[in-house]
Amino acid sequence: MPRRLGHRCDTTALAAPGMIESARSIGAVESRPRAPRRPRRGAGLTVGRVFGVPLHLNLSMLLLTLLVTVTYAEFARDRLGLSPLGGYLIGLGFVVSLLGSVLLHELGHALTARRYGIGVRGITLELLGGYTEMDRDAPNPRVELLVALAGPAVSALLGGIAVAATLAAPDHTLAHQLALQLALSNVIVAVFNVLPGLPLDGGRALRAVLWRLTRDRHRATEIAGWVGRAVAVATAGLVVLLTVQRILVPLALPLMLLVAITLWRGAGQSIRYARISRRVPLLDLGRLARPVHAVPTGTPLAEAQRRHAEQGPPRSALLIVDGAGRPVALVDPAAADAVPVDRRPWLGVDAVARPLTALPTLPLGLDGERLMAAVQAHPGARYVVTAGEDVVGVLHTADLAQVLEPTRKMNR
Repeated sequence: MPRRLGHRCDTTALAAPGMIESARSIGAVESRPRAPRRPRRGAGLTVGRVFGVPLHLNLSMLLLTLLVTVTYAEFARDRLGLSPLGGYLIGLGFVVSLLGSVLLHELGHALTARRYGIGVRGITLELLGGYTEMDRDAPNPRVELLVALAGPAVSALLGGIAVAATLAAPDHTLAHQLALQLALSNVIVAVFNVLPGLPLDGGRALRAVLWRLTRDRHRATEIAGWVGRAVAVATAGLVVLLTVQRILVPLALPLMLLVAITLWRGAGQSIRYARISRRVPLLDLGRLARPVHAVPTGTPLAEAQRRHAEQGPPRSALLIVDGAGRPVALVDPAAADAVPVDRRPWLGVDAVARPLTALPTLPLGLDGERLMAAVQAHPGARYVVTAGEDVVGVLHTADLAQVLEPTRKMNR
């Protein structure tokens, strides 16, 4: 399937410091959902570029900043004897350090992807950490593996540096505590992210290996997605267990369960994406396009509907042509049905039609890959199908979805 710009690539969830009472650490988790392409969501506020990669901040970052600042401020005051203001300043500084770690993790993915010719649209930092947007997937298993492991490798390197700083700093000092928290958080990020299940980085690595062995990316994605669901269930169970045993403070439970839910949803999206991608070659625009039935401009709506019912092909669309027989507009079925029956003989069909110039156009003959690329680049409910200058049909996205997800359609 073509890779649409704005594809979500990476998410890192962060738990606030002090949530794990015994270790006083910050847990972290990353997800990488591989979902069917959707219109790109708002990336938030653009704050600049890092190595040429746009950096965005989502408004949900405010909640993360508040949570971590308050939690770490209380911890810092208790352990280091700081004033309330000093504690909050230290907490805010720790948030900045954490976000720097997340940013470097994402840059590991982004710069490695760019090294192998994969365009990077940007990095977004949000409530659950961050993600990198790439314009397409890796072209082969080797590149997939390298891009997937680049982020955890950066986190492991940062964790190692922070461990060295922790050992070098005097005990019971601010420097020692900050270094310890950064060491634990980055090591946890690295370890958790290499778990073998989508949407984690380890899941992408597993997919790369399976892709290499089976030579079937779709099957590899589906298997890695099911493993990812198992990881999500295990994560939720572990979080509940640690909370019951009072190793994890109750404040952490909602956020960590949100992490598990995010993993489950990301894994499900990966499975769905694989199944849809497998059916893309079945798309045939010529067969999917509904035929058209032409009526002259100015025809009363009631008369146009009568001709359509009596003479038009089944499931055809009403096309309006001018005096020279040139197609000019397409009747909107919803707008036509909304007109009261007693008004239809007196209302021209043009009043419930949209000009063809306002509708996206698809040339007949597109294969499945190019059809999906065109639809994803110009989202819409209906597309005019043309052959040269002639309008030969209308494609409804509902018909497209029925081919890509027949079971889902029937369930609806």
